[in-house]
Amino acid sequence: MKRVKDYMKLPYNYIVQPVTDESGSYFYAHVLELDGCQTTGETFEEAYYNLSEAMEGWIKTKLEAGFEVPLPMKYNSYSGKFVIRIPKSLHYKLAIEAREEGVSLNQYAVYKLSC
Repeated sequence: MKRVKDYMKLPYNYIVQPVTDESGSYFYAHVLELDGCQTTGETFEEAYYNLSEAMEGWIKTKLEAGFEVPLPMKYNSYSGKFVIRIPKSLHYKLAIEAREEGVSLNQYAVYKLSC
């Protein structure tokens, strides 16, 4: 797959969110898989439309420079399980906190990650 229009047909994951900061209120949009592919708009619809243009430019630039364009992440590709190494002191602390809450360490880690 080496054509922009082919990539544009793929199911990439978009995020469009409202923002209010020192410059005012607007919508910020980006593509999760395409690092740095982002835009804004005054409305949700404008940001979403602008994102399509931003994607085309982002993908075209990467292809012309000889870089690979990441494919979309598929939700069903994830099992819900991953292994992480942490310092013994943190493992100990989390185990104590989980015991105090009356839940398993796994349940407590899920709670902490979701905050």
